[in-house]
Amino acid sequence: LEKAKRDLAALGKVNPLAGEEYDALETRNQYLNDQRNDVVKSRDDLMKLIRDLDSTMVSVFKSAFDDTGAAFEKMFATLFPGGTGRLRLDDPDDLLATGVIVEASPAGKRVKQLSLLSGGERSLTALALLFAIFTARPSPFYVMDEVEAALDDVNLTRLINAFNELREHAQLIIITHQQCTMSIADARYGLRRRSAGATAVVSQGLSR
Repeated sequence: LEKAKRDLAALGKVNPLAGEEYDALETRNQYLNDQRNDVVKSRDDLMKLIRDLDSTMVSVFKSAFDDTGAAFEKMFATLFPGGTGRLRLDDPDDLLATGVIVEASPAGKRVKQLSLLSGGERSLTALALLFAIFTARPSPFYVMDEVEAALDDVNLTRLINAFNELREHAQLIIITHQQCTMSIADARYGLRRRSAGATAVVSQGLSR
């Protein structure tokens, strides 16, 4: 008996609820581990989705860039007879972050920077890029607002030739004040002022 008393005293204070507390903590620990595993799995799934999207974006961008580059060279030759233009990547090894560099050399000029071109030449170069995108990834129709405002008669004639190429696979809606541009239209729409400040839409179909 004395030995049993000594052994009991050596145990010290005993928490009779320790078993229940242990079970509760074990349940809580299991719950938190399950939650953590769900987060880790969701993270892994998200990272896989990001990798798949990156791969898809690289593939789509590369295809679009190649098609646009080929169309730009052709369109640039239309707008600048005898000139050369091309698109190149700033960082071909990182297609997700690369920039696109536009190189434009009208006939008889060796230009390294677009800022050295005249205002009309810069406008035509921008239009060549825009039309190249239209050609590479066509849409049913395009709306353009006075895109030829900065062009002289010679460059306007070249732009009209590009319009005629573009209209082969799309409908064009062009807002313009240029008579030459209006002359190639299938239909013209305008506004005229009536009495008392009212306006009316006037349309005219053209036989071609």
